[in-house]
Amino acid sequence: MKKRSIKPEASTAKAEEGLCRALLSLDSVPAMRAFLRDLCTPSELEALTDRWRVVPYILKGLPYREIHERTAVSITTIGRVARFLSQGNGGYLAALSQIESARPAKVADPAKPARSKSAPAAKSRRNAPAARGAGA
Repeated sequence: MKKRSIKPEASTAKAEEGLCRALLSLDSVPAMRAFLRDLCTPSELEALTDRWRVVPYILKGLPYREIHERTAVSITTIGRVARFLSQGNGGYLAALSQIESARPAKVADPAKPARSKSAPAAKSRRNAPAARGAGA
């Protein structure tokens, strides 16, 4: 956090709440993109994007090195995101939950046979533990 030599008019908590309300007020991706591009420097926006980019891979349990190879995001950043996913404030998971609930339900393709829920899908060699390497 920044050390300030003068006290701001509004508390940090009030300013943060105002920012949250501003973010919540935007109802489209283009509006949010424009706001973020005005609010953040290119480096700050890249850092936010990198953090969000690795979330699905971490939740799938991929090794950090593999996530790095797929995304070019640093292993340090991947570890930071993983730590906040497990020990943070729940924000990543809340956002993911909202995204999932907003997605339209997938319609079954009549050309593809439905898989039985009781029969597990065959694991591909790529996802087998031996192929993934020994942990991250």
